[in-house]
Amino acid sequence: MNRQHLHLRNARLIDPKNSLDAHLDLFIADGLVAGIGLPPTGFAAERSIDASGLIACPGLVDLSSRLGGIEPELNAAVAGGVTSLACPPDSKPPLDEPGLVERLVRRSETLGLARVYPIGALTQQLAGEKLAEMNSLARAGCIAFSQAKRAIVDTQLLLRAMQYAATFGYAVRLRPQDQFLTGDGVAHDGEVASRLGLASIPVSAETVAIATALLLASQTGVRLHLSRLSSAAGIALIRQARRSNVQVTCDVAVHHLHLSEMDIGYFDSNARFDPPLRSASDRDALRTAVAEGLAAICSDHTPVDADGKQLPFAEALPGASGLELLLPLTLQWAAQEKLPLALALARITCDPAAILGIEAGSLSVGSPADVCVFDPDETWRVTPDALRSQGKNTPFMGYEVSGRVRMTLVGGRIVFEA
Repeated sequence: MNRQHLHLRNARLIDPKNSLDAHLDLFIADGLVAGIGLPPTGFAAERSIDASGLIACPGLVDLSSRLGGIEPELNAAVAGGVTSLACPPDSKPPLDEPGLVERLVRRSETLGLARVYPIGALTQQLAGEKLAEMNSLARAGCIAFSQAKRAIVDTQLLLRAMQYAATFGYAVRLRPQDQFLTGDGVAHDGEVASRLGLASIPVSAETVAIATALLLASQTGVRLHLSRLSSAAGIALIRQARRSNVQVTCDVAVHHLHLSEMDIGYFDSNARFDPPLRSASDRDALRTAVAEGLAAICSDHTPVDADGKQLPFAEALPGASGLELLLPLTLQWAAQEKLPLALALARITCDPAAILGIEAGSLSVGSPADVCVFDPDETWRVTPDALRSQGKNTPFMGYEVSGRVRMTLVGGRIVFEA
């Protein structure tokens, strides 16, 4: 696990941030990228790795991963090539106290696997009533502030939160969903919910919340990120706001690029998500937005135990295990859309790194040597045994996917090797 001087030979290096896509050698020393193509003066490799037929890219950066049991989930992350991940504040207890944040950061650093970037609670206990101590949380290691899945009903409080965050340069991340329009809904307001008799969630639950957030962001100048958009109408609002120079970014969960309401089938609880899977036309609009670079991709990793899924659809816990599927599902989307590999990798490396404001997502000389080495052509079947996450919950169980991580480096250390 110690840092070594490494020489990665014969790989196809793809670094979207630096517009690099070429067969070049990669040299790593003291935890940093020391050279590309030619070794730095005096470089002596302690280990030379033949990566013929493989792709080496920056370690993947995930905008939203719930950790639960931190060690198995970080092992799942590095097995999926994810070297940096943002952790939402809706843990138990919520990340609304500096001590909790410091403990999470220390634990992740001790494990020495993927880098963990905590998102602090925007309000105390995520209750939406009193602002959390953002300054103290930022000093403890929080890189942004969020309500996770919980809405702030009091728009005056949301305005104050954005004003405060803007004053200190903090980013605010919101999952746009109007709780009154959502009600007790569990599925998209469409033909499938009607046929199955499921309580539905209209698209307006998302768009009303987006419109409110955008208006307040425009007024305050806060850096706003909207998480896990699910609808064509929501994407249209983001596109319009960007044209008006509102500082807003957004992401889409990788499963929403592939699935629609039809995948609920006959009450398949593995297809229960928050936000819900929407229509095929919504899914296609999300795919277009990601292709255009309007949205980044996140795993929305939410491990759920078997008991939480083996319930009637409306009672099952929403979410899927996504860290180990982020790369193959992104590659599958790009292949289906006939998009360049570099563009697809940008959506899960440099784009999310820029949103988070962290030093990651590139292979620039002098940058941290966080590297994902994978075989783009190797196929594997998604089975419970193939996933290291404690959560075996995924609608892709049994699917055959392409793209297998062979090696993951964090800070120049090999933290996963197939």
